[in-house]
Amino acid sequence: MMSLLLDIAYLAGLVAISPVWLYRMIRHGRYRQDIAQRFGGVPVLYGLQPTIWVHGVSLGEVNATRTLVEELHRQLPDYRVVVSTTTETGMAAAQKLFAPAHQVFRWPLDFSFAVGRALDRIRPALVVLMEGEVWPNFLSACNRRNVPAVVVNGRMSADKGYPRYRLLGPLARRLFNRLAALGVQDESYAERFRSLGVAPGKIHVTGMLKFDTAPASGQVAGADALSEALGLAGSDRLIVAGGTGPGEEDILLDVFSRLRKKHPAARLAVVPRKPERFDEVARRIRDAGFPLVRRTERPDGAAGDVSRDAILLGDTMGELRKCYALASCVFVGRSLVPMGGSDMIEAAALGKPTCFGPHTFNFPQADELAASGCRRVADARELEQTLDAWLSDPAAADQAGQQAQQYIRTRQGATRRNVEMICRVLGRTPAVAPGAIATDEIQAGMNTDQRR
Repeated sequence: MMSLLLDIAYLAGLVAISPVWLYRMIRHGRYRQDIAQRFGGVPVLYGLQPTIWVHGVSLGEVNATRTLVEELHRQLPDYRVVVSTTTETGMAAAQKLFAPAHQVFRWPLDFSFAVGRALDRIRPALVVLMEGEVWPNFLSACNRRNVPAVVVNGRMSADKGYPRYRLLGPLARRLFNRLAALGVQDESYAERFRSLGVAPGKIHVTGMLKFDTAPASGQVAGADALSEALGLAGSDRLIVAGGTGPGEEDILLDVFSRLRKKHPAARLAVVPRKPERFDEVARRIRDAGFPLVRRTERPDGAAGDVSRDAILLGDTMGELRKCYALASCVFVGRSLVPMGGSDMIEAAALGKPTCFGPHTFNFPQADELAASGCRRVADARELEQTLDAWLSDPAAADQAGQQAQQYIRTRQGATRRNVEMICRVLGRTPAVAPGAIATDEIQAGMNTDQRR
């Protein structure tokens, strides 16, 4: 009965938002691909090899699964690993990271018939859900098929997610207790799940996977080719604004126009968070009176000079880390505007002096980073002051970057802890040494909730 009620509610929701879907489909070309998979028509997996299904909803979650998938494949070589995602950017990242070694497909909508059809085609031995992507019909279908589902990299925001689940009362407790195990990023998240009534034995503090997927080094493959294609000189001081959102590019262009007067070697690269904004941002750069160079117009090996006054627009997917590697300093976007912030871990892990605005509610680790070499700026004025200081004193900038990089190193290890949790749910003894495989059947260390 509950599944039927949910299906009716989902159908009503789809009808209500269908004008938005149609607009985005026509205007931006979204939602057109893999429609059948969204209704459960995922690839059929044949053979007797057991399967681990890993799901990350979008680009950030998919990127965070990289080391997890690698370690699962290493420790559990008798299992095949498949990866699903929801968004266009997530699909592009998953294809790049995992195909063809691992099957990649779309996550089904949470209609009971869609999730049942997908589970019957994949026949997973275990499902791994990134961060908090729990859906009631999907978990019910897993429980009916005796398929354990676990959450890794779990989190629950204090201002949005937690109050909403509190309103659900016993329904939230029932939902999360359908999980076999719940790996959360830190103790504050663990306490929120406990207060919702999740069985304490299911909750494990395993850390944040993004610290593991951002190698703490300064070398990035392909960065030199990118530098040459964009016409960067060795004396240039490149400011990279990564993951920017609506309203920020105008602020950045205004700040840069003033910085350039004091620092003539300064250059600016802007990499918007959403690909559908590439053309919009290009227009804003031109309207501000700057020459424009788009990455798509300057592929690797491109010949010809590039104007020293040009703003560089990163209008490709998957190259932000290369841009960060070339930076003298970094601003991480969607943070001067109330959008929750983009991922600042990657820039900090490269040892780059990194700043971000006040709106970082999607990244609670931002406070720790701000106390460990990164800089939180309140507004455009503080952003300009911070970039000016780093451009004026490269030694101080380098010290700030190295301090942040060292903080990243101290937070790594979540991949190992999450795989250990998964191995125990599967009844395996986790590997005791790097590069080893999980061995032996175990039952004694598992409680009833984990086996359910």
